[in-house]
Amino acid sequence: MERLFLLLELTGTLAFAASGAITGLKKNMDIFGVCILGLTTAVGGGVIRDLILGIAPPATFQDPVYAVVALLTSLVLFLPRIRRLLMWDQRLYDLVLLIMDSAGLGIFTVAGIRIAYQQAARPTLFLLVFVGVVTGVGGGLLRDMMAGDPPYIFVKHVYASASLAGALACVWLWPLAGQAAAMLTGCGLVITIRILSAHFRWNLPHAHD
Repeated sequence: MERLFLLLELTGTLAFAASGAITGLKKNMDIFGVCILGLTTAVGGGVIRDLILGIAPPATFQDPVYAVVALLTSLVLFLPRIRRLLMWDQRLYDLVLLIMDSAGLGIFTVAGIRIAYQQAARPTLFLLVFVGVVTGVGGGLLRDMMAGDPPYIFVKHVYASASLAGALACVWLWPLAGQAAAMLTGCGLVITIRILSAHFRWNLPHAHD
C-alpha cells in the first residue's frame, strides 16, 4: 500500500507541477518563474495540509523527492520544442492543463485524507474532508494568485466542489471498502466530475445569474 501511495503522490506532484509550469509558460515567464510556479503548485497544498495537522517541518522539506520531481517536470516543459508544441495549439494547451490539473486535484484530495487519518488521534468527518479539499485545491490557489489570475476554484467550472465530492466519497468508503478502494474511488470521482464539467460546461450559479 505504501508503494501505491508513493506512486499516487509522485503522479500528483508531476501533474500539478505541469499545470503550474504550463500556466507560467502562458504568462511568458522566464525559466525561474516557470519552475517556481510549477514547484508551488505541486507542493503548496501539501504544505498547507501539514501546517493544519501540525506536521513540522512539512513533508516537502523532510523528503526533497517531491520538489525534485516538480522542478524536473517544469524544466522539461520549458524546453523549446515542448514549449512550442504546447503553445502552438490553444486546444492542446487547454486539454493538457485540464488533464494535469484534474489528476493532481483528485490525487492530492485523497492523499490529504490519508495523512489526516494517520496524524489525527480521532479524525472527524469535517477534519478529513476539510484537509482533503485544502490539500487538493491549495496548490492551484497559490498558482493562480502568483500568476495574477482570479483563483481557479472561484471562477472556472466545477473545481473545489469536485474535490469535495471526491473527499466525501473517500471518507464514506474508507471503513466499508478499505483504504485503497476508497482512495482510488475518491480520486476517480474528482477527475470524472472535472472532465465532465469542462466538457459540458457545468458551472455553479454566479452572482450575475
